[in-house]
Amino acid sequence: MVHRDTPSPAPTDPTPGPHRDPDREPGRGPAAWWHTTVEPGRHTAELREPMAVFLIGMRVNRPWNPRRWWWVTKAMPAMLAALADVPELGLRHVEQFTRGRTSLSLQYWESPQALMAFAADRDNPHLEAWRRFNRELADRDDVGIWHETYVVEPGDYEGIYVNMPLFGMAAAAGRVPVGTRSGRARQRLSA
Repeated sequence: MVHRDTPSPAPTDPTPGPHRDPDREPGRGPAAWWHTTVEPGRHTAELREPMAVFLIGMRVNRPWNPRRWWWVTKAMPAMLAALADVPELGLRHVEQFTRGRTSLSLQYWESPQALMAFAADRDNPHLEAWRRFNRELADRDDVGIWHETYVVEPGDYEGIYVNMPLFGMAAAAGRVPVGTRSGRARQRLSA
């Protein structure tokens, strides 16, 4: 994702409402994934509306044949850059991971509809990359791609972030301190 020099957001105001500045809220600015300031204490995510959690990645199966798969490694950064430039498309936060020959992009979308709209939009970079993959690589095992999509409802998730910078669902939906009524995982899950 493209990083722009933007100030870190102020600590999350646990009071919901339209008075919040969306560009200053966790997970909503173009560089939200880049936060490194540790917030001391115990926090949880504040999910007030359903959200789509999208995991997508690739695995290089034949590393000795980069001319076949190298372009696939460039497709996701192009998509994330396009999404960073237009927050209205619905990507609220992303985390990137690599282990060996496998990459993972953990994405939080405002809705499954926003995710599907981006995937099908001819003006965005996903559709052409998907078509090219199907033309050139779907019948070959040089590289594999995968994804999983989950719809998370308020109250149907649990998360805790202790002495962490903004991360995961808390970065996408907002972070609130863990209080006495939400101190245990069982309490947060049934909230």
